[in-house]
Amino acid sequence: MKFRRALIFVLVIALFATFLMPAGVFAESSDRAAKVHVVRRGDTLAKISLRYGVSVTALSRANNVRNPNLIYVGQRLVIPTKNSPASSTSNSKPAAASSSGSVHVVRRGDTLAKISQRYGVSLTALRNTNNIRNVNRIYVGQRLQIPGKVKASNSSQTSKTIAPQYASGKKWIEVDLSSQRLIAHQGDSVVLRTKVSTGLRNTPTPVGRYAVRVKVRRQTMTGPGYSLPNVQWVMYFYRDYAIHGTYWHNRFGRPMSHGCVNVRNTQAKFLYNWAGHGTPVIVHR
Repeated sequence: MKFRRALIFVLVIALFATFLMPAGVFAESSDRAAKVHVVRRGDTLAKISLRYGVSVTALSRANNVRNPNLIYVGQRLVIPTKNSPASSTSNSKPAAASSSGSVHVVRRGDTLAKISQRYGVSLTALRNTNNIRNVNRIYVGQRLQIPGKVKASNSSQTSKTIAPQYASGKKWIEVDLSSQRLIAHQGDSVVLRTKVSTGLRNTPTPVGRYAVRVKVRRQTMTGPGYSLPNVQWVMYFYRDYAIHGTYWHNRFGRPMSHGCVNVRNTQAKFLYNWAGHGTPVIVHR
């Protein structure tokens, strides 16, 4: 009987000791299992990943964040540990190529179109691989998986052009101001790649995402200091900016225009017949 009373007394003392134990002990053991970061004003997923030494991808997966740009003040983010399968060390160097491709870390000035050209993959494939809905929303430090076993190449090397009759999928037109090139995409294929002349420094071609809205077979174009009759195969994509045929110069590959995209008449004719109203036009540097 005395032994039983003594055992009960010991259990009661142990129970009280548990309640009186400092909360920091539990917090410390919990932090060892998984750290939690409470989002503050000015935080971004990239900043948080750098602070804790994990990749943005691992942080997104650990918290089921589909859009890295959509986090909010007060949100509690679990920081994956080094032992977690979703975690990986974050640094400024791109990860080594994997069986599914390589990884590109977005830098200042990068666009999705430039990255796709650099690695010789289509923009559609790059978007699908990284679940990107808006091609204009990528951020510095973002790690993009490059589809396929490819090696980084010069930006002048791009995917092979195929005949339009063999292409399928959504059509869109890309205008690269830096290289003075126009690329017509259909699905994962390129159906046309040609040199163009875009706006001069004082009359630049606007950068952004637009669409073919008006098509004019031929017209006279006039403006300050010029009057050009019989301009053919005209496709307006933004206000009075258009992609159109050009006969008055042959200096394609350098800026020459008042803001429009000058194309050789043969290529302009193809684009006019190939692209319908609403075809996206993406202009980037």
